Amino acid sequence: MTLLDETNWQGKVHSAGWVTPAGGSLPVRSPATGEQLGQVGVANADDVRRACAHAATAQRAWAATGYAERAAVLRRAGHLFAQHAAEIGDWIVRESGSVAPKAELETDTAAQECHEAAALASHPLGEIIPSAQPRLSLARRLPVGVVGVIAPFNVPLILGIRSVAPALALGNAVVLKPDTRTAVCGGFSIAWVFEEAGLPEGLLHVLPGGAETGAALVADPNVRLVSFTGSTAAGREVGAAAARHLKRAHLELGGNSALIVLDDADLDLAVSAGAWGSFLHQGQICMTTGRHLVHESLAGRYVEQLSEKADQLPVGDPAKEPVALGPIIDEHQRDKIHSLVTASVDAGARLAAGGTYQGLFYRPTVLVDVTPATPAYAQEVFGPVAPVLTFADQDEAVALARQTEYGLSLGILSRDVMRAMALADRIPSGIVHINDQTVSDEAVAPFGGVGASGTGSRFGGAAANVEAFTETQWLTMRGSITRYPF
Repeated sequence: MTLLDETNWQGKVHSAGWVTPAGGSLPVRSPATGEQLGQVGVANADDVRRACAHAATAQRAWAATGYAERAAVLRRAGHLFAQHAAEIGDWIVRESGSVAPKAELETDTAAQECHEAAALASHPLGEIIPSAQPRLSLARRLPVGVVGVIAPFNVPLILGIRSVAPALALGNAVVLKPDTRTAVCGGFSIAWVFEEAGLPEGLLHVLPGGAETGAALVADPNVRLVSFTGSTAAGREVGAAAARHLKRAHLELGGNSALIVLDDADLDLAVSAGAWGSFLHQGQICMTTGRHLVHESLAGRYVEQLSEKADQLPVGDPAKEPVALGPIIDEHQRDKIHSLVTASVDAGARLAAGGTYQGLFYRPTVLVDVTPATPAYAQEVFGPVAPVLTFADQDEAVALARQTEYGLSLGILSRDVMRAMALADRIPSGIVHINDQTVSDEAVAPFGGVGASGTGSRFGGAAANVEAFTETQWLTMRGSITRYPF
């Protein structure tokens, strides 16, 4: 059985096997060509209710399963992601518009996430607490139960598996809602891998859908935890809905990350880092470099070289040719990008490169003469746009970097790493990369932002994952029943 065999999933969802949902189906299309790649099932509220009830029942036996067996399933899943990387990567390229190296990164990371999660199954899950009374006092971590995962289109495999794998390893069941635009590579591939890896039936449900599906998942009483990755606007709604139902929501949201180029930075390397940070995957990454803050002594040459690089980068269908940028995911997102660019030019910014498109292929764009109020600088663009603003000294750089509601990632480029570190200490950010651009994460590292970028590090690394996908229970034990005064 292969993922590409459409008879497995055509018009279906994965919920105790491949089944036809009550919510109908939607076409899957290549954003590069418009070609229909298949049909995926769409789950409605009834489908969600049935899946969550089944997951709750299956989870109890899974939580009681020995850690060695759970770890073995995760290891087999990691092996399968590696073994079938070419097949899954091809879907990532065609369905999400990714270039091949980015697709390879996703499959490699998916395998790594599973292997790291396998180690979680035997991770220490508690501590002995001193007690003033003659008893054994413990704090232990127990599975949440059913975890609802809502993942977006932009890095679909990674942003799904990074919650699915640790949640399963720690004894939970999972109901995953992938974006309908990337449901095969970001959802069905995960279901297929775990099915082949021997995960018992009912523990992983994959239900593509839209806002109705997500709302039903958040509200379902069997779901005790929601792991959401997406826009800040949608995250606020998810967080509010989860709060009404008294359940935790881990929110990894948007960003408008700054890259600070200090006056002693290597210019050629800084330009290369800046281009990668802004143009990788067409800028459709939460950590994308959205603001280039460049010391005034370097700004002229930085803009010139960055613009030359932008003009030279090939844009096209990554399934047919070795390009640097593929398509924007759909017309709505493309129009949003272009409206921010044109509004910025209308407000006084100058196009140094790009600002044009053909179909869904948007040219890498450099904007200069911007101010903190320039739309493409002040807002998250989620496209291949690099606004450049200059600063005169470190205090001004700090003030500009802090002038945002977001706090996801920060890059600082300097030959003096201690100087860069001192600067980083003054700028709130969930992630800081010194002498690197803003787009970087690993399965072993905590990931998350502050402010409008989310609720902190809830992904990556043993400590973050245990905190995210378990509950704390206080347990005491005495050798005999205590005698009380009444």
